[in-house]
Amino acid sequence: MSVEDFGVNSLMGVRAAYHVSEDFFLEAQYAITDTEPTSAETLSALQLLTDEQRELSYYTLSLGYNILPSEAYLGRKFAFRSSLYFLAGAGSTDFAGDKHFTISVGAGYRFLLNDWLAVHLDMQNNMFDLDLLGEEKTLQNLQFHVGLSSFF
Repeated sequence: MSVEDFGVNSLMGVRAAYHVSEDFFLEAQYAITDTEPTSAETLSALQLLTDEQRELSYYTLSLGYNILPSEAYLGRKFAFRSSLYFLAGAGSTDFAGDKHFTISVGAGYRFLLNDWLAVHLDMQNNMFDLDLLGEEKTLQNLQFHVGLSSFF
């Protein structure tokens, strides 16, 4: 996850989705990461955040739409279901000692290996307002996921 002004760090979390129909699904996410000092902190003796405040965690609830459900072919004998999808939602981010209302948008690609297992790749942007130095700024926090999904 790339937290604007606070570096690029690995993200650990969980996701759960409920497919309402072939086209729509709901997805809940929770994740946590540690951020790095800003460039201003690195160049000076200034410390804006404590180590505890540097931890960023968030949860979101999103509505997903399978925009291009299709099949992917590997050779002549193998066909796999796949889908390009968009996500939009809202939630809360706990960062810098405060909770921030968060808007999340993203897109992804899901490739079903069989009836119960899929590989997915997606990108999301979690946006929230942060007033750290007296001026409110909307942070753009990009994250990329690669994962396995199990269907039951």
